[in-house]
Amino acid sequence: MSKAFTKETDREEDDDQQEPSLPKGIKNYMTVQGYQMLRKELEHLVKVERPEVVSVVSWAASNGDRSENGDYLYGKKRLREIDRRIRFLTKRLDIAEVINPATQPNKDQVFFGATVQYENQDGEVIEVTIVGVDEADPLNGKISWISPVAKALLKAREGDSVNLTTPSGPQELIILEVNYPEE
Repeated sequence: MSKAFTKETDREEDDDQQEPSLPKGIKNYMTVQGYQMLRKELEHLVKVERPEVVSVVSWAASNGDRSENGDYLYGKKRLREIDRRIRFLTKRLDIAEVINPATQPNKDQVFFGATVQYENQDGEVIEVTIVGVDEADPLNGKISWISPVAKALLKAREGDSVNLTTPSGPQELIILEVNYPEE
């Protein structure tokens, strides 16, 4: 059967699911833990996951008709996803600027890697850690250093009040505590 009648293509699929890109002129700052986490993921993809999928695809290809071979089609798609992630991680790790927040000399001021506890206008106390773009996990309190909240907090000290512009209007945040990890 001709490739024209299958969903298999030679070009990248799912381009709308690409990894987030860094804004132009922005450095790719990363904590030591974030760098190690991405390195570990890359190593796992290259040494474990990709070889397993290649093995499945080879086995499936040897079974004959590939047009209706689910293992083959899914394996090829998964292989493209893995290769895309490997390329992304390799590029990001190559341009990463690893910063150890524990070595920050001004521990009373908010900089990259700081864990900040602040109070918003509603009286809620929120704790966030300012991390790299690739480490951000807002649901777990890790926000990117280029996020609006982090930008508002940067360079502030305990007791300072900062303004945050939100879609619902400006908010005042009061810095309660600034902490950095121990070495």
